[in-house]
Amino acid sequence: MEGSFGSDFGGVPGAGGGKLDPGLIMEQVKVQIALANAQELLQRMMNKCFRKCIGKPGSSLDNSEQKCIAMCMDRYMDAWNTVSGAYNSRLQRERANM
Repeated sequence: MEGSFGSDFGGVPGAGGGKLDPGLIMEQVKVQIALANAQELLQRMMNKCFRKCIGKPGSSLDNSEQKCIAMCMDRYMDAWNTVSGAYNSRLQRERANM
């Protein structure tokens, strides 16, 4: 095979002969994980609220379906934020005790 290993990663900063920056890689991984988590949250929320609020799917939502979805999504996000905040607080307490 011709070319160097680094040539396969032409778009990656630091690839192609230079050293990869572990800090940069970790930040990119964190961004990708956050994006995947946000997509999963949105998908779960949409599935749950759709099942709860849409009786007969059609070409448009009536006023009550729109209100139901808006309220459902608001409640879901409030619950997510509450659980997420409690989880983060617990992690911080446990890290402080280590």
